[in-house]
Amino acid sequence: MLIDSHVNLHHHSYSEDRGEVIARARAAGVERMITICDTIANFQDVIAIAEAHDDIYASVGAHPHYAKDHLDLTAARLVELGQHPKVVGIGETGLDRYYNHSPFDAQVSVFRAHAEAARSLDKTLIIHTREADEAMAELLAEEAGKGPLRILMHCYTSGLELAERALALGAYFSFSGIVTFKNAHDVRAVASAIPLDRVIVETDCPYLAPVPHRGQRCEPAHVAEVQAAFCRLRGLGPEEGSALLAENFFRLFPTILRPSEGDQRPIAALRR
Repeated sequence: MLIDSHVNLHHHSYSEDRGEVIARARAAGVERMITICDTIANFQDVIAIAEAHDDIYASVGAHPHYAKDHLDLTAARLVELGQHPKVVGIGETGLDRYYNHSPFDAQVSVFRAHAEAARSLDKTLIIHTREADEAMAELLAEEAGKGPLRILMHCYTSGLELAERALALGAYFSFSGIVTFKNAHDVRAVASAIPLDRVIVETDCPYLAPVPHRGQRCEPAHVAEVQAAFCRLRGLGPEEGSALLAENFFRLFPTILRPSEGDQRPIAALRR
């Protein structure tokens, strides 16, 4: 089984062949996808894709790059939109001090609204973090202290200290095609250290195409290369790795329907 936990199918690069992209993913064995909302203005496009396909789910939220455009976004509004049955996650939200497209205070404020909505809905908080490890660790601890919070650190490229602090709060981690990049030694080191029952994989397509697709538009079908690279890194056989990653995914997103019982493989014992 292949699952792509983070796709951006509403992206303009798919405007002319979205159907073919989805068909190629299915042909490659991708059985579930979550298409991610980056601005509230895009939510209708995102949810329409999920509504049209039984195997695609969605999130609702505002990327930290666009926090400056969402200063009036409330948890109540996110809860309203997040009640849609195909919405399984709140975000992506987070902190980004690498690009600084939005003032940091705005990013924090918008993040807090997402965290409140995720707690209220009991849906997974999908987090982007870059060059903000200490601030993110403190913010996560504060928000998790307000009540149960299901956390996903998406496309994780930050340090081991933040990972350890997030793990203590119950966080899961998703790794992308970056694990295949020649110079991504730090990312592979962290991916090697995360407990195996806290990991899933993604493409973040159309970005970050894995080797051997570097330089091309990324597609959900490319999650096959991401999963294979992660399994090699952790010494997992293909069947064991597939079963383990799928079990983690469905635990993290419990409202997503599993494939029919006849399609299920036995779940391997989780190794740490």
